[in-house]
Amino acid sequence: MSTGRDRQKQLAREHYERQQQRRVEREQRNKRMAIIGSTVGVVVVVGGIVAAVALLGGGDEPTEAAASPTPEASASTAAAPQPKPYDPKTGTCGYVPDTGEGKVKDVGTPPAEVKVKPAKKTMTMKTGLGDIVVELDNAKAPCTVNSLQFLAKKGYYDGSKCHRLGNDQFPMLQCGDPTAAADGKSPQDGMGGPGYVMVEENLEGASYKRGVMAMAKTARPGSTGSQFFLVYGDIQLDPLYTPVGTITKGLDILDKVNKAGAIAGSGDGTGAPKETVEIKDVTISGKS
Repeated sequence: MSTGRDRQKQLAREHYERQQQRRVEREQRNKRMAIIGSTVGVVVVVGGIVAAVALLGGGDEPTEAAASPTPEASASTAAAPQPKPYDPKTGTCGYVPDTGEGKVKDVGTPPAEVKVKPAKKTMTMKTGLGDIVVELDNAKAPCTVNSLQFLAKKGYYDGSKCHRLGNDQFPMLQCGDPTAAADGKSPQDGMGGPGYVMVEENLEGASYKRGVMAMAKTARPGSTGSQFFLVYGDIQLDPLYTPVGTITKGLDILDKVNKAGAIAGSGDGTGAPKETVEIKDVTISGKS
């Protein structure tokens, strides 16, 4: 027969085990939440690697804690213009300047007026390893597709290298930072952007399965820029990142890059891919 003291010990042990379980669950959730991001400031990056939020740590919600600005920064952020979603009445999207401190390749800002037809467009990325083709969902992510098309026409992605290869838990390749060296040595990789941001789109029911192309962002809403990630496995992520399209050709390239592995350096199994993926040219087609 157990005594009152035995019962207290049992309760204490169960309480401790619950705390440990919750801590593990929080860590797993934070890793998922910190997987994808771009630009400096309140960056949430693949595997929680680059820049500001690469310093994830402390507290129950390290991603949020790392993203918490100073009081002065809060006032500045509050005063900054916010991007606006697609307005079907005016047929426009609201792109605004990126107030972060990341590197900028400035090619201008996309036109506000967008067209939701055709519903699908085709994005072709010519790389040193072959073509990667994505069917873009223009009807559900018109602001994002309009931005991608604008950047492609400006040659923004030409010569850029995909800078972050995920691990078994986060099977994706992150690209779209034209300033990235992708050599495993530069802590600045993942901080580059076009100098403007837009809202996240197509989030209802969003999932990140093999074959999805989605946009990277920082910890705050309305911070999507030019960076994107190509998923070659299944990733458990909250629906916070714009799923902009589906890869129709080139998954074999991603599998090959994944097999070659990543250059160590991040401590979590992710890093610059050993097999260099250089984007030579990007074109987007689709007529109304």
